Amino acid sequence: MNTLAREYLQTVIRRFKQHKDLGDKTFAQLNDTDFHYRPTAESNSIAVIIRHMSGNMLSRWTNFLTEDGEKGWRDRDGEFAAITSYTKQQLIDWWEQGWNCLFNTLSALTGDDLLKTIYIRQEPLSAIDAINRQLAHYPSHIGQIAYIGRMIRGKNWQSLSIPVGQSKAYDQHEGVKDPSKKF
Repeated sequence: MNTLAREYLQTVIRRFKQHKDLGDKTFAQLNDTDFHYRPTAESNSIAVIIRHMSGNMLSRWTNFLTEDGEKGWRDRDGEFAAITSYTKQQLIDWWEQGWNCLFNTLSALTGDDLLKTIYIRQEPLSAIDAINRQLAHYPSHIGQIAYIGRMIRGKNWQSLSIPVGQSKAYDQHEGVKDPSKKF
């Protein structure tokens, strides 16, 4: 595999893992009931978002290069049903199943695969474009998950990044250079 293709795939996998980790860290702070909290009747719960993401991942990444990314077996509308009987573990299992499908597919791609044409809802896309499309899609939902989690936990929320008011201490500890100085 050429260097550019390898770098692209490694970078994409690393970014997906970083986003997944934000979801994982949010889930660790929540109990079963929290996964079903909806800020308004029109809002999605974390459970709904997980089911949607898992359904999307399984549909998009199963036979990525050879079948349309919108599978006939997917029940997209059903993913948005506000079913409150799912446990935290069931939801995490769906989450992991979707991510495993994504990572297994990305890990198996070659440089030549990146320029192949794939289809999502019969729309032709380069594999690179399809990957980038999902790299834009999933973080938006993970942001929703983290936001809802933060609303639920309130003052007990454990920051997923640098806590407010601690940027300078973090920069000093991590050895970040003074931005006022030239490199």
